[in-house]
Amino acid sequence: MSNITSMRNISVANYFIHAVISNAVKNGLDPKQLLASAGISSELLKQQNARIPAVKLGKLQTITIRAMKDEFLGYGPGRYTPGTWNNMCYSVINCATLGHALARYCRFYQMFEWGLQPHFNIVGDEARLTIKMSEPAYEFENYAYELVMFNLHRFSSWITQQHLPLIAVNLHYPAPAHAAEYRHLFLGQPVYFNQPRTEMIFHSSLAALPSQQNEQSLQRFLQHPNLVFLIQQYDEKSWTARVRVIINKHLIDTPGIDEIATQLHLHPQTLRRRLAHEGTSFNEVKTQCRQDSALYYLGKSNLSIEQIAQR
Repeated sequence: MSNITSMRNISVANYFIHAVISNAVKNGLDPKQLLASAGISSELLKQQNARIPAVKLGKLQTITIRAMKDEFLGYGPGRYTPGTWNNMCYSVINCATLGHALARYCRFYQMFEWGLQPHFNIVGDEARLTIKMSEPAYEFENYAYELVMFNLHRFSSWITQQHLPLIAVNLHYPAPAHAAEYRHLFLGQPVYFNQPRTEMIFHSSLAALPSQQNEQSLQRFLQHPNLVFLIQQYDEKSWTARVRVIINKHLIDTPGIDEIATQLHLHPQTLRRRLAHEGTSFNEVKTQCRQDSALYYLGKSNLSIEQIAQR
């Protein structure tokens, strides 16, 4: 069963506040009024290291989309009028598997002649969701890619009711100043910059995961989709996620793969194979957990580097 309340305390960098309201002025809107409607102090815009609750960011996104009448928040040469997302959801809700849903998701957005178009294909052991520019001459800002990629990953997770494990998130642009946020943006999945393509890659076997949703659950989801994407948490079903949970509980004295395999009632070699099947390894998961923990504590201004290293 999903658990939203456990994620209500997560926060995001104020970069995302700037990104959401960035194009509001061009549309004749007052950013301060949008922020006030979402319960966010405009003073936070001046504080480089400030963070806000993800719940408030979700509210700000919803308010700004409605005010701008654009689900793409002004980041494209044309608008996705409010209701575009709902129509896409209804077009995929009866798909039996994740792969079928993603293929239809991509076909839906390919009907628009402008914007960032997703493409889904499976080659061997890899399933790829590649983002292509329909208008190469138009310069899309980083947040346009972040928005599309984030929605794709969280929608895939919602469809299957588990955080979809990824082999890689590849981005064609250099690491931005807020690159540390990408660990949280993509739930600890490996992120690489300066790549030939912008894409998400996962093991092709996951395309066969059955959809866990129906029209009734879709109606509930569509009441607050931005909020669900930002704070929804699921029972950890992938082996990568299960290993990550154990490691995060014992970061100081991290157990080895033999001990973790015993806790999961598996032979160590079986656990290695299952992690490899999901596109990762025990050492990679352990490294990611430590990086995530370090980034979290670096955001706590009351801790010194020495204290963080000790933790």
